[in-house]
Amino acid sequence: MPDTAPSFELLPGAADSPVILHVPHSARSIPAAVRAGIVLDDAELGRELDHITDAHTADIAEAAAGSAALTPWRFVNRLSRLVVDPERFPDEREEMLAAGMGAVYTRTTHRGELRPADTDPAPLLERYFHPYARAMTEAVGDRLAATGRAVVIDVHSYPADALPYELHGTGPRPPVCLGTDAFHTPPDLAELARKAFAEYGETGLDSPFSGTYVPLEYYRRDARVGALMVEIRRDTYMSEPGGPAGPGLARAAAALAALVDGVGG
Repeated sequence: MPDTAPSFELLPGAADSPVILHVPHSARSIPAAVRAGIVLDDAELGRELDHITDAHTADIAEAAAGSAALTPWRFVNRLSRLVVDPERFPDEREEMLAAGMGAVYTRTTHRGELRPADTDPAPLLERYFHPYARAMTEAVGDRLAATGRAVVIDVHSYPADALPYELHGTGPRPPVCLGTDAFHTPPDLAELARKAFAEYGETGLDSPFSGTYVPLEYYRRDARVGALMVEIRRDTYMSEPGGPAGPGLARAAAALAALVDGVGG
């Protein structure tokens, strides 16, 4: 992918929809200039992308948006999280930084070397992270201005078996995990998600992944911004790791659309 290609895309929804489906980890593309700083060979990098990518989540969000009664907005990362991870804090507050997986990863999912530990993250943050954060902040602001509220629904996936990089991988791994935030996830939002994904049976809370994404301008400051992370276990809709999607993708999209309709309604 040329370095001039867009690193993210905001896909418009209905003017009166408060929902933004945020898809940060679905892509595999890495610009050549960024690839040059990664120490893995092509085969190793391909395997790492199989493990680290939330494969097909952009397709799930697209299908959900297409069938929802009130079309949500979609903010989609078009580059791999191995370029930058837009959901990490770019400073010492993010615990993943200590594991070499802050905003700019230096370690792999299996704790091997991805980049030299002394890599300067500043150029990547300036080129990719900060523009993404600004655009997401503007997208949330636009929903607030248009509807009086904004609800960011993160669309993620996770492997059936824990990977070595997971800091909290020993807990339950239900078919669907809902990540919440005490400030930005009101109980009724989590309940809507439980009902939407009821067909999956068990819907877990904050295990194996917790938290939500909210732009820092609004984080813990503006209760009009709601947020929920939806983590779908990969074996329910695709062949792991990094394989094709199966019939479970349509099921996941239908459940996500039901959640969008519940929030928008």
